[in-house]
This record gives sequence, structure tokens and C-alpha cells, in this order.
Amino acid sequence: MELILAVVIALVVAVAVTSGLVISGRKKKQLPPAEPPSTTPTITAPPAEPHVGDEAETPREEPRRTVEEVGLPTAEEAVETPAAVEDPVVAEAPAAPEIEVPEPTAGRLVRLRARLARSQNSLGKGLLTLLSREHLDEDTWEEIEETLLTADVGVAPTQELVERLRERVKVLGTRTPEELRGLLREELIALLGEYDRTVHTESPEDVPGVVMVVGVNGTGKTTTTGKLARVLVADGKSVVLGAADTFRAAAADQLQTWGDRVGARTVRGPEGGDPASIAYDAVKEGIAEKADVVLVDTAGRLHTKTGLMDELGKVKRVVEKHGPLDEILLVLDATTGQNGLIQARVFAEVVDITGIVLTKLDGTAKGGIVVAVQRELGVPVKLIGLGEGPDDLAPFDPAAFVDALIGD
Repeated sequence: MELILAVVIALVVAVAVTSGLVISGRKKKQLPPAEPPSTTPTITAPPAEPHVGDEAETPREEPRRTVEEVGLPTAEEAVETPAAVEDPVVAEAPAAPEIEVPEPTAGRLVRLRARLARSQNSLGKGLLTLLSREHLDEDTWEEIEETLLTADVGVAPTQELVERLRERVKVLGTRTPEELRGLLREELIALLGEYDRTVHTESPEDVPGVVMVVGVNGTGKTTTTGKLARVLVADGKSVVLGAADTFRAAAADQLQTWGDRVGARTVRGPEGGDPASIAYDAVKEGIAEKADVVLVDTAGRLHTKTGLMDELGKVKRVVEKHGPLDEILLVLDATTGQNGLIQARVFAEVVDITGIVLTKLDGTAKGGIVVAVQRELGVPVKLIGLGEGPDDLAPFDPAAFVDALIGD
């Protein structure tokens, strides 16, 4: 019995030892082979060794497509992709503003004559109708005088013109329509006077010609400055603009827009800045660039504001540190009539006005203001504005003006 028990115990022990060896062998097969210790520190673990032989994985078969099946993007699709749009090499720089070629000044008044002729009903045609009556009695001459006064000719010029007309009509005797028209034309041209109507833009010194533009708010002063730049560029001159109107919002932007159209640079400062300083810098830049003309646009101001008018005198004095001003143009609205004469008188007391620009001298104006303002200031009308177009500013020609008033 003891022998049998010993044999059973031996078999159990043998089975247990055998099972342990088998399990240990299996675990050793699953563990990766030990790597020899490395003396060099590594940052990343080495890549796993590929399975070979019986342990290699079966490669997976993926469907393959040809170029025809995939399809390439068209040229239009390639341009519309975000990468093509955002690529700084592909993106085009914004185009520079196109420089306009202003209309030559020669013949402008002829082109605008139709607009000026709208004033005929109140002055030219009215006078011709009255002078053509069979009997020119006192009542008729009073009507002629009233017509001239209504057209803003002024009291003194009206009396002078009526006296000359009465004398010449009496001497001539006969009054055919052609004779009357020629007579009226001669007397109106004489009434406008003989002046030097050239806009002086050439300095006697070795500096650019300097033109300062002044006037009341709402007369079209900044617009006139921009249009004058076009006139000068059309005549072959290089221009620098000085935006010294720092009180009106966007005045500098407006002037710069006019300058950009014809390639004229605009010197400007901060809104509310010192106008005299900007005017000084504009002339300084004009000298540095060897420009032909510097146009200084000043702030519009009421003629009743003493402080603002004194500041206008300061702008003039500061600009003259570079040299004498060649031209000071006063911009007047032709539709304001006698009120415009009051404005002109006050401005002339502060700065030495050398020329007048009459704006809005179309069908809404009466025409006689040209005579009145010249008599008031003793300075000529040099430029007239007949519309809102960029080239609707023309040199004033008395003969062409009168012809437009009384018709052909």
C-alpha cells in the first residue's frame, strides 16, 4: 500500500513539473528578445522589427484608380482654390488710380457758351427787346435801367451804361436789329473794362508760383481749387496742393481726390490743425519737388467772424516767408448778388485780392454781378464756373461772355 501511494505521488510531481516547463517555454516565446544595454542615451524608441517568415502579416489589397478615373482640376478650378487666392505670389497688387487727362483750357468757354446763354432772358435779350421799340421814351429808358439793376449790374454802372446808350442811339438815328446788337455789345464790353485777366502762376524768384484761394463757406472754394489744378495740369504745369482747410470735415479728402485724378500731390495735416503750418509745408514741399505751382486751399469762413479773418491774414504772412504770393483768388457765388459784394469787400480788407472766381454763373445767375464785383474791388474776374463737371471752369473772356448774353 505504501508502495502504491509513493508511485502515485511521484506521478503527480512529474506531471506538475512537465506542465511548468511547457508554460514557461510558451511565455519565453511571447517576450521580445532582450536588447543589449546601450551606453548612448536615446530620445525615441527604435522602430519595431518587421514580422518575417511564418509570423509575417498578409498584405491587404487596396483598389487602385487611374488618372482618368481620379480626374485633374481644371484651370478655372485651380484659380478658385483658397491656396491660389491666399498665395502672396499669385495675388495681384491693387491697381494705381488712373490719371485723367484734363480738357485743354482753349475753347472751354465756347463749349460752355450754351449754359451761359441761359441768362439771356434777364439781361441781353431783355435789353435788345427794349431798344428795338419804335419810340424810346423816358418810360422805356427807365425799364432798361430797371433791367440792368435786376441783373445785379449795380447802380453806378447802370447809370453809366444807360447814358452812353441814350447818346449813341440819338446820334445814330436808325436802329436796325443788327445795329442795336452791335451797339449793345460794344457798350457791355466797355463796361466790363480792360484788365489783365491772366492767372499769375509764375514767381519772379526761383520758387514755384503760389496761389491762395479764399472765400466764404458754400461758394465752391475747394472744388474750384481742384478744378484750377486741372486747368494748370492741362496747360502742362506740375502742381502741389495744400489742404489748409482743416475746419471742414473731409475737406482735405475732397482736395486730395481732385489731386489724385490729375497726378498732383496733396500736402495735408490733422483735422483741426494749424492752417498756416500746412500752407507753409505745402510751399516748402513745392520748392523741394521743383513744382511749377502750389495751390493753397484755405478754410471757408464767414466775413463777419473777425477771429477767422485774422487767421486768414496769418496764413498769408506765413506763406510769404518763402516768397511773395503770386495770386490771391476770391471765390464768389454768382447767385448771391449784392451779398457777395459785401463778402468781397471784407475779404479785400484782410488780404490783397488779385482776382475773382465766379461760380454758378449759369442760368441761375443774372450776369451783371461780373460788372458789379469788378467795380467794387477794382480787380478783374479771371475765372468763371458754369457747371458741376470737372472741366467746367474756364478763363473769363469778356467778348465771349457778352456774345453769350445777347445771343448771335
